[in-house]
Amino acid sequence: MSEQPEIVAFDSAAFLKNLTQQPGVYRMYNVKEDVIYVGKAKNLKKRVSSYFRQNVDSIKTQSLVKHITHIEVTVTHTETEAYVLENNLIKQYRPRYNVLLKDDKSYPFIFLSDHQHPRLGNHRGPKKAKGEYFGPYPSSWAVRASLHSMQRLFPIRQCEDNYYKSRSRPCLQHQLQRCAAPCVEGYISDEDYNQQVELARLFLKGKNAQVISQLVDKMEQASSELRFEAAARYRDQIGALKKVQDQQWVSGNEREMDVFGFAYRNGIASVQGIFVRDNKLLGSKSFFPKVPKIMDEEEVFQSFLLQFYLTGDKAIPSQIIVPIALEEQSSIEELLTEHAKHAVKLFKGARGEKQRYLKLANTNAESALEAQQNHQKSVFARYLELEKVLDFEQPIQRMECFDISHTSGQQTVASCVVFNRDGPYKTDYRRYNIEGITPGDDYAAMAQALQRRYKKSATSVDEKMPDILFIDGGKGQLAQAEAHFEDWQGSKKPLLIGVAKGTSRKAGLETLILAGSHATIPLNADSIALHLIQHIRDESHRFAIAGHRNKRQKVKRTSKLESIPGVGAKRRQNLLKYMGGLQEVLKANVSELAQVPGISQELAEIIHEHLNT
Repeated sequence: MSEQPEIVAFDSAAFLKNLTQQPGVYRMYNVKEDVIYVGKAKNLKKRVSSYFRQNVDSIKTQSLVKHITHIEVTVTHTETEAYVLENNLIKQYRPRYNVLLKDDKSYPFIFLSDHQHPRLGNHRGPKKAKGEYFGPYPSSWAVRASLHSMQRLFPIRQCEDNYYKSRSRPCLQHQLQRCAAPCVEGYISDEDYNQQVELARLFLKGKNAQVISQLVDKMEQASSELRFEAAARYRDQIGALKKVQDQQWVSGNEREMDVFGFAYRNGIASVQGIFVRDNKLLGSKSFFPKVPKIMDEEEVFQSFLLQFYLTGDKAIPSQIIVPIALEEQSSIEELLTEHAKHAVKLFKGARGEKQRYLKLANTNAESALEAQQNHQKSVFARYLELEKVLDFEQPIQRMECFDISHTSGQQTVASCVVFNRDGPYKTDYRRYNIEGITPGDDYAAMAQALQRRYKKSATSVDEKMPDILFIDGGKGQLAQAEAHFEDWQGSKKPLLIGVAKGTSRKAGLETLILAGSHATIPLNADSIALHLIQHIRDESHRFAIAGHRNKRQKVKRTSKLESIPGVGAKRRQNLLKYMGGLQEVLKANVSELAQVPGISQELAEIIHEHLNT
């Protein structure tokens, strides 16, 4: 066991004596040199002094102060700079006493490219490609659903550019009347295609009535010119568009705004975001930020709001409806305006349509909070039952589970999923691409994954060492874990349990094997402890399969020629063109390869050896 460092009391009086009164950011450290809190202040001396008053009511502040060993500050020119720096440091250090937003990914958009024949597609991340972006949508599912609907409304291509360029005849989407086949001459003129693109653009901007009006005019014109087939197509397009318009959940007069509902009870915060763009409600999403013990509602929501908009590539609307009044509203508006490059206004006393949206958001936040609390109660009960079954003296804080996935030994991937007292902890999930083993050797794959996850020479991993390590497999896979931890040098060693599937591979028939004695743990099929084990095992299985499929798909999309040293795009093109395709290149001998323009005898030998190894 390593000795614990002696805790030295923080001399707040000496620190505050020379602290500046300028705006800036302060970082509080504990005895392990971990950042436990990051804050910003208009006046650093005044703000930091408030933590060390004799009468502090906040339990959170009392607990925080007990762990402080020293404080570092960074002075900024303005309060706005302090906001940005605070957010960046919270994202970097993820301090335990700060509100932490778990989902900091950018949101997906519908993208209309700037090509001769523009394509519709989904996009997430920096907006570098030329074209128009519509959104943001609350999830990728919402984007896919919208694109699927638009295929039935406007025959615009949604295929990737490399697929579009290689077509010599229309694909299946044209046969299903979901694409006008601009890739092949003679099926649609550029003028007609661009008309459909313009209609799609208007539809995505929420101008449905204008789209229908234009289609009606085109239908009447086609009918008067006796082009009855074209008139029938316009008629069907109008019908489909009206049907989609009738299915629109909520639409109003507000062009662009985000609405946030908020509920906070028993240390759990629920935020419901509703996103309105182009007069249409694109959808909503629930957030459950991590809240450190007892905090003020305003502090929780303000921390969430800043992290939400300043992290990732979020689109900031001109109007944001908030559920509670914020003391620093004007400063936040100034910061978001500077970040968005346009005026941003926060509304608390909402009226009319804004009020209806806010009421809807608050109702959904309350509902989500209740569901989250019920879920946590269920997870907590499962942990208590598992602790009872395994005779754990201390509460189980962390569990991990490993699984291996491959297809006939190819593209082998190992997954490691992590559960804490709240359930899945996806931030610590990891995948490992397994290489250098005999294809299909699950034991060797498991051994390699464990070696990469738990390095024997490192002692710093003890803090994240699980209390229980589940191995998806029988005694063979479990033996690899036993061998790895046999001479473990760390201060903490996990309990190893193998989860072997039953003969019929049905849930409830699993065999739980304890490391060492290899005794089985008897659990009934309806045991909530077994349900918890099944949950973590199924999650590791899902995560491994997803990684394997991604890797397998990447291999399918990658030509064998791309990995040959000395063979660039032009030589690959010459090989395929001269030989007549990839299969002919694979069958060719060295002399045949050397006849290809640009391929020397030496390079032909390299290509042949690479393709046949």
